[in-house]
Amino acid sequence: MSAEPLPRRAVVLLAILTLVWGTNWPLFPLAVREVSVWTFRAVAVTVSGLALLTVARLRGQSLSIPRAYWPTICAATFFYLVVWNIASTYSAILIASGQSAVLGFTMPLWSALISWAVFGERLTGRLVFAFLLGGAAVALLMLPGLHAYAHAPLGFGLGLLAGAGWAVGSLILKRSRLAIPTTVLTGWQLLITAVPITIGALILGDWQWFVPSWQSIAVIAYIALVPMSIGNVAWFSIIGLLPVNVAGLSSIMVPVVAMISGAIVHGEPLGPLQWLAMLCCAGALSLVLLKPSAGGRVR
Repeated sequence: MSAEPLPRRAVVLLAILTLVWGTNWPLFPLAVREVSVWTFRAVAVTVSGLALLTVARLRGQSLSIPRAYWPTICAATFFYLVVWNIASTYSAILIASGQSAVLGFTMPLWSALISWAVFGERLTGRLVFAFLLGGAAVALLMLPGLHAYAHAPLGFGLGLLAGAGWAVGSLILKRSRLAIPTTVLTGWQLLITAVPITIGALILGDWQWFVPSWQSIAVIAYIALVPMSIGNVAWFSIIGLLPVNVAGLSSIMVPVVAMISGAIVHGEPLGPLQWLAMLCCAGALSLVLLKPSAGGRVR
C-alpha cells in the first residue's frame, strides 16, 4: 500500500465527517430519554433513507439497483448499519458517550487485521506506524473508562462489536466496487436497515403511542438528517476514494471531537490523557495525509 497523499475531495469529506459524527455521540443519550433505542433508530434510519432517496431523485439519479448487487448490499448493510446502529447506541447509553465513540472507532484496527488475515494485504512501515499511533490514542482515551467498563462490560463489548461490524461492512462494499451513486446506495442501505430495526422496535420498543417532547423530536430529526444522512454519504464517498484501512484511520479524530463534545454536553472527563491522545491522533493523521518527498522530507 503506497503512501500517497489524500485527494483534496477526501480531505474535505473527512472534515465534514469528523464534525457531524464527532458531535453526534453526546446526542444519543438525549435521543432516548423518552423513546427506546429501537424506536429512535427505526425512526432515524427511515427518515434518513427516504430523505436521501428523495434528494437523489430530485437530482435526476435512477433509484433502481441491479438485481445482482442486492446480496452484497444486504450483507454490507447488516454488518455496518444494523450492527453499528444498535450496538453503538446501547454502548453510548451504558458507558460515557465519548468512551463509546473511542471503542467504535477501533474500526481501522479491525479493518487492518481483517485485511491482513483474510485478504493478505501488506501494510507499509509508514502506515503501520500510523496504526500504532492511532492504537495508542485509543488506549489513552480508554484508560479513564476502565472503571466503567468493569461495571458495564456489555457497553464495552458492544462498542467493540460496533467497530468490528463497521469494518466488515466497509470492506465488503470496498471490494465489491458497486457502480451506484453514493446517495442512492446510502439511501437504500438505510431503508434496508429500517426493516429489521423496525421489527425490533415493534417487539422491544415502546408499547404505548405517545408524542415525545419537541426537544426529543428535534434531536432525533437532527441525527437522522445530519450525522446519519450527510455523515454516511461522506463516509461511503471516502471509502470510494481511499483504501478502507486509510479511510478508517483518517477518521480517527472523530472520537476526539466526541470526547470534547461529551465534556461540553455531559461534563465527561477531558484532561491530560485526552489531550495526549489528540497529539497521537494528529501524528497518525500526518502520516496518512502527508507524503514524503523524494529527499525524505514530508511535504
